[in-house]
Amino acid sequence: MKILLFFLLSLNLYADANAPLYFNGNCTTCHFANKTVSAPSVKEFKARYLDAFPNKKDFVAYMSVWVHKPQEKNSLMHDAIAKHEIMPELAFDLPTLEIIAAYIYETDFNLPSHQ
Repeated sequence: MKILLFFLLSLNLYADANAPLYFNGNCTTCHFANKTVSAPSVKEFKARYLDAFPNKKDFVAYMSVWVHKPQEKNSLMHDAIAKHEIMPELAFDLPTLEIIAAYIYETDFNLPSHQ
């Protein structure tokens, strides 16, 4: 049992270590850190989600579920949908989206490395 628990925890740690790769390899195609081009900036949508869900668990849960199956009626950003259209449905599973959402929650996109 201890070996199974260690293995499961190891998988989770490995996945978390890949969060920047998942984010930068996928999300930044449309979402730039600090400027809006073809979709809202990460800074913009992160602020909107943090206002609605300051708790990490709630932030991650709502964002990952919404990105998994984007629907206008559940959006926090109707203005962005009007400007850019709704985000397309992506081929990510929910656990991967939770990792990405946690990364977004934890990352300071105001740092020079994200400019």
